[in-house]
Formats: sequence, C-alpha cells, structure tokens
Amino acid sequence: MTLSIAPQTSALLGNYKRAPAEFVDGDGVYLIDADGKRYLDFVSGIAVNALGYGDAGLKAALHSAAEGLIHTSNLYATAPGERLAASLVEKSFADKIFFCNSGAEANEGAFKFARRWARTKGDAKHEIIALRGAFHGRLFGTLAATDRPSYRIPFRPLAPGISIVERDIEDIAIALNSDTAAALILEPVQGEGGVRVLDTGFVRELRALTKERDVLLILDEIQCGLGRTGTVFAYEHFGIEPDLLTLAKPLAGGLPMAAVLMTEAVASTIKPGDHGTTFGGGPFVASIANHVFDRVSDPALLEQISANGAWMGEELNEIAHRTSHIRGVRGIGYMWGIDVTGTASHVVNEAFNAGLLVCSAGDYTVRLLPPLVTTRDELKLGLSLLEEVL
Repeated sequence: MTLSIAPQTSALLGNYKRAPAEFVDGDGVYLIDADGKRYLDFVSGIAVNALGYGDAGLKAALHSAAEGLIHTSNLYATAPGERLAASLVEKSFADKIFFCNSGAEANEGAFKFARRWARTKGDAKHEIIALRGAFHGRLFGTLAATDRPSYRIPFRPLAPGISIVERDIEDIAIALNSDTAAALILEPVQGEGGVRVLDTGFVRELRALTKERDVLLILDEIQCGLGRTGTVFAYEHFGIEPDLLTLAKPLAGGLPMAAVLMTEAVASTIKPGDHGTTFGGGPFVASIANHVFDRVSDPALLEQISANGAWMGEELNEIAHRTSHIRGVRGIGYMWGIDVTGTASHVVNEAFNAGLLVCSAGDYTVRLLPPLVTTRDELKLGLSLLEEVL
C-alpha cells in the first residue's frame, strides 16, 4: 500500500518534504510505488541515477564488487580506487584525485586544499569567493558559499572568509584581491539556482582574471558533471580548465561517492594528515564507479545526450509558446529549468499525480533531470505529460 506516514509519527527527522508515495522498485527510467503505479522519472534521484533503474550492467558490477572487499579504510590502497583515479586523470585536466563521500564534502575538501595552496603564497591569502545563485552544500563552509538566505539565516554565524558576489565581472574583479583571495568557486551550470548556464565569455573572463590575480578556480560539477551536459565534464563547453573540480551525484551509481580533481600545483602543497576520509574511495564503491564512469564517458551516449538535449530545448520553447504558462527556458543536455507562471511546487505536485517526477529549483523554476539513458521517445512522453499539467 502507498506510504502514508506523517512526519510527526516517523522516527526519521522531519527535515524533508516527501511526496506521498513509497517507491519499491524501478524499471528503466520509471519508478514504481507500493501500489504498482509507474512514474516516469525526470529527477533521477536529483541527477544521481544516470543509468536509470534495473540496469543490467550496473547490477552485474554490484554483484561482482560484492564478491570482493567492501571496506579497508585509507590506511591501505586498493586497485579499484587506483584505477578510477587514473581514469579521471586520463580524461580531465587533473593530475591528482581525492575521493570522499558527498558533494558538500567534496566542496569542503576543495576549500581546504585551496587554502592550503594559498598559504604557500602568503598568510593573508585565504578568502573563498562564490557567485550569486550558487549552491555548494549545507555544511558550514559550503553553506557560507550557498546563496539561499533561508538556508543560511538559522545557522549564523557562518564560516568566515567565504563570501558571495554578484555574477558581474567588475564586482568579481574587486573581490579577487591577489593578496587575500585564495579561490573563486562556480558551477558551470547553476542547478539549484535555477538551471542557469553561465555565459561562455563570462567564464573565460573569470578564468583569465583568476590566473592574472594568482587565484585558484574551483568548478563545482556535482550536478552538471559526468555526462549530464553532453560532455564528460561541463567545463569542456567553455574552452577552459580549472585548478580544482568537484564531482559526486552519479559517480557511483547511487552509492555515496565524491571526488576532488586537482592540478599538481595544488596537490604538491597537500601534506599527509592535512585532510582525510574513512570511507572515501573504498573498494566497493570505487568498483561501481569504474563501471559508471566508463558508461557516462562513452562517446555514443554523450552524442545522444547532446542531440536529445538540443531537441528538448526546442520542444520546451514550443510548449512555452503553446501554453503561455512558461516564462523562461534554460538548460543544456539533460539538465533543464523552466520558469512557470505559478509556483514550481504546484507543477511538481500536479506532475506527480500525472505520473511524472520533476523537481523544483527555487520557488518558480521546475527542473528536469532525466536519467542519461532516457530515449527520445521517453523524453517525448515526459514532455507531453508536462504540457498537459501546464
């Protein structure tokens, strides 16, 4: 039967507003509830379930990994983590990789690594700068870099030395003082901030400015990386390379895993004991991540995501024209946001009732994050359901 546990009667902390269903199974790009109702999933566990549900290759990787070690801690090296690190280096700008467990933890680690590097330049160099509309996590460091006042206010004072500036090159130039600024962090596509694809020229200006001021550039690709934009890494669209990059969400196919990618210039300043993790990069999760990374970096899949993503953008603009209930369409690949005339929560709820899962990105933006294996026909069905709801 459908789950109907009220937050006040559940033993779980009531910090989530959950939909009124219990999902018990999945099939391809569908989730199935306890009553057997199927929902076309355009949320993907918030950009996590890149390969959908019941994927044969992922199942085989899970069974194979379960035959080996689950955990050893980082006191010892294991082959799966070494292989994954080598693969990430091979396909990216990076020279070294640090594994951890979540996106917020990856960004916290990147902040520490940036400050460790910066302290080799001078004791005053420590500031982390984020952009208006940013979402980098809910831990103390990352919360200070997240532009959601309702998330921040209850937990003040936040971590010092971390600030948010407007998405304006002149304001950023003032903030990036070469004596005090350690790093600028940005999402190439701001996910929680409304699915805003940053302008290519703007990003290139920022890269040039950070190099000029001897400030590190951190790219947060936790939501937009690993194939979601039609390239392995979102920064490939902009013709630049960062100094650090953070990954998480789809990396281990639904298991908790994240990574910080970095250049040798940053890595060489990190000493044993500067940072650590008990679980990060363990043999079980790394084995799964090797399979996932091989899949999401496959050129044929990336080409399909690019072509279908461009088609989605055209279709969403057509729906906006036909319904008059969409004020704006933004996105790339399999990551789209639509600004609706009512509230996003209303559209999310009505879509749920119609058997389509979507999520919000702010009060008035509906976000679409289908699994990366979603076909054109499945996308068509999802957009037709969305149009009916609108």
